[in-house]
Amino acid sequence: MRKQPYSPTRTEADMLDDRALRLGTYIAEHSATVRSTAAVFGVSKSTVHKDITVRLPKLHAGLSAQVREIIEKNKQERHIRGGLATKRKYETEKNLRHRHMELH
Repeated sequence: MRKQPYSPTRTEADMLDDRALRLGTYIAEHSATVRSTAAVFGVSKSTVHKDITVRLPKLHAGLSAQVREIIEKNKQERHIRGGLATKRKYETEKNLRHRHMELH
């Protein structure tokens, strides 16, 4: 049986760096929000934020700049998304009340 070549184990720092790069790439490719990125990767919003603001700039300046632009745009638009979510909520409640009234 042949010996496997030496392979250094990945450190926790390597794994964190990889995660930061994957998060940044995902945000850049999908123009994703911090919240949606956190949901996709199964991590907290705080983790996404720290990875893209602290780790990513040290690893890939170009990707970091691109992600920063997307996050800034998302921050400027969040009040619009919030308003649309509230509108949908009340429209759904209204439709449920109407259906309830029709059944009785």
